[in-house]
Order: sequence, then C-alpha cells, then structure tokens
Amino acid sequence: TSLSKYELCRRRFMQMLEKKYHCKDMSLKELNPVVVQDYKNFLMTDVNMCNNTAVKTMKTFRTVILYGIKLGVIHKDPFVGVHFHMEKVDRGFLTDEEISAIMTKKFDLQRLELVRDLFIFSCFTGLAYIDIANLKASDMVTMNGERWIVTSRHKTGVSCNIPLLEVPQ
Repeated sequence: TSLSKYELCRRRFMQMLEKKYHCKDMSLKELNPVVVQDYKNFLMTDVNMCNNTAVKTMKTFRTVILYGIKLGVIHKDPFVGVHFHMEKVDRGFLTDEEISAIMTKKFDLQRLELVRDLFIFSCFTGLAYIDIANLKASDMVTMNGERWIVTSRHKTGVSCNIPLLEVPQ
C-alpha cells in the first residue's frame, strides 16, 4: 500500500511537470516553493482532489524530499514557508434506516453479501476491517451468560472487550 501511494505521488508529479512546465523531468535544484504550490494546485484542479486528499499526497511528497535532504542530494527544502492544513470533515453517521437498508439489501454475488455482512459487523462492534480479519473463534467468549469479543486492536495493540449483540451474532 505504501509503495502504491509513493508511485501515485510520483505519477501525479510527472503529470504536473508535463502539463505546467512542459517537461518530463526536473532537476532537484529547480525544486522550490513555487513548484510545490503548483503541485498542490494541480492535484486540486486537474486531478480534482479535495483539500485533505491533496494535503495527504503533499505529505507523501514531503517525505520523499526530506529523505533526499537527509541523503544530501537535495540541499534546500522546497517546502520552506509552504503550509498545508487539513480541513475538519464531519463524516456524520448512518441512520437506523440506512443501516436497515444495507442489512436487507440483496446482492447477486456472494462476495458482495460477505462484504455487506462484514460492514454491518463492523458497524455493530466498532472493529476495523483488519481487526475483523484477525478475529479467531477463541476471541469469542461467554461471560455471565453474555457473548463477548475479547481481543487486541491491530493498529494500537490496545485490548478491547466488546459485547456481541444480536445483529453481529
């Protein structure tokens, strides 16, 4: 995933060079804050990225530049004086009706039925996909007559005890 993220960042930068500067490559000495800002503008206008996606791509680009500085192949930081800010996004939540509609939706492909079921399981347990993928039968325990999921989160390693409600069961 990381590799594809860096490859996409490179591909987009090369597209920007061709469109804006009419060239296929650029010397590291030519990288400056104007080029950096042009790249972000290209991402938001030509690629049609929203601000937060463009900022994430710029952070990937910055990581490459900082690595170049660390190796000594880039001598001036082109990000000096350039600032990007993530915008707050209200992601909202699904209503009971929306969850019901998803739960009752019938699909022709069994794979999509499984995706739907995993999504609903995630909604009712709060577990991320990777945590669901790592679940084992031994993680399901009965305490005081109730079924629980007792596991550790993959990303943080924090243990969690989640009641297994009727729907996810």
